[in-house]
Amino acid sequence: MSPQLVLGAIALVVVAWLAACAEAGLARVSSFRAEEAVRSGRRGSAKLAQIAADPTRYLNVALLVRVACEMAAAALVTYACLQEFDSTTEALLVAIAVMVLVSYVAVGVSPRTIGRQHPLNTATAAAYVLLPLARIMGPIPPLLILIGNALTPGKGFRRGPFASEAELRALVDLAEKESLIEDEERRMVHSVFELGDTLVREVMVPRTDLIVIERYKTIRQALTLALRSGFSRIPVTGESEDDIVGIVYLKDLARKTHISRDAESELVSTTMRPAAFVPDTKNAGDLLREMQQDRNHVAVVIDEYGGTAGIVTIEDILEEIVGEITDEYDRELPPVEELGEDRYRVTARLDITDLGELYGLDEYDDEDVETVGGLLAKALGRVPIAGASAVVELPDERELRLTAEAAAGRRNKIVTVLVEPVGSAKEGPEDE
Repeated sequence: MSPQLVLGAIALVVVAWLAACAEAGLARVSSFRAEEAVRSGRRGSAKLAQIAADPTRYLNVALLVRVACEMAAAALVTYACLQEFDSTTEALLVAIAVMVLVSYVAVGVSPRTIGRQHPLNTATAAAYVLLPLARIMGPIPPLLILIGNALTPGKGFRRGPFASEAELRALVDLAEKESLIEDEERRMVHSVFELGDTLVREVMVPRTDLIVIERYKTIRQALTLALRSGFSRIPVTGESEDDIVGIVYLKDLARKTHISRDAESELVSTTMRPAAFVPDTKNAGDLLREMQQDRNHVAVVIDEYGGTAGIVTIEDILEEIVGEITDEYDRELPPVEELGEDRYRVTARLDITDLGELYGLDEYDDEDVETVGGLLAKALGRVPIAGASAVVELPDERELRLTAEAAAGRRNKIVTVLVEPVGSAKEGPEDE
């Protein structure tokens, strides 16, 4: 076997190795990282910035060099094997085996690993070679790209590493697995993409959960309701709960009563602000941008029939990205807390079947509601607020008093309900 052929093949494989390193490094270096290198005064960063400004051209130069060297090395190895072996079949099989091994290890795995582990150093070193090489080659790389794009279905060579949203999501998952980002950051990135597919009706507070005030009520009544419910913005209704005519803000109520105590007797309609209305099919991401531009924090959601479906706040949309927003008073509560004398503090989400078991009932069911909070709302005929109380009757004709306790969370939902038999010495007055 001719030593010149072997040395020539080895030299070509080394060049192909360097070209593969350059490919991997350039694929990992963005224009942002190149600009950072320039600002830090890194050596060779100016050349790297030139390549980062037109990565497609220089990546294809490196690709052309790698492919040409691999093919040339394969030809030399094949020619050397034909001289060494009498059988053409044996010579071809040996040449194929040698080049597959060399291409996989020396050109496939090794250089790409180095390029990915040290992308900035690799890309900077490659810039010294690729810039003059691209000038020497002239129009050859762009011409080959045009030919490749003409033969390839679709949009041809794309600028950038991502062909779809799914690829970017997969890269974010990989970054989390390699501890480059935290799990919460990964979830937040995914949530940003999901927000683009989320409709307003999926994040709104439904009309059945709204605390509202009628427009003929006084400012004093509105102020009392705001303080009791914990909400700083309350929808104002007209002829019915489905007819929202405006939004009253706690700040406006407090400001007006602070200026004049006589203002407490004025109608709440004199203080309310106009309500913004959006369809329930509107994209949540688009609505978030509109609310930011208009400096509006709440909008009334309208269904396809023109009725009120609920309201949505800017915080509701942000929760889709950052998760549930809670306050410093929130804490994990047990489903049932025994207080003695057949009195219990239960969570509003406790199933009414479990409530019946506390009072010795094998079955306790209701066709309309499933939870204790729902049972209280049904008995009251409206959404309960802190301190609201009502009496419900058990199947065995015993009566229980349900009292809503302090609300919690950003939406001020009732978290716990005090349950006690009617006639208990410690029971409170019934809510009016």
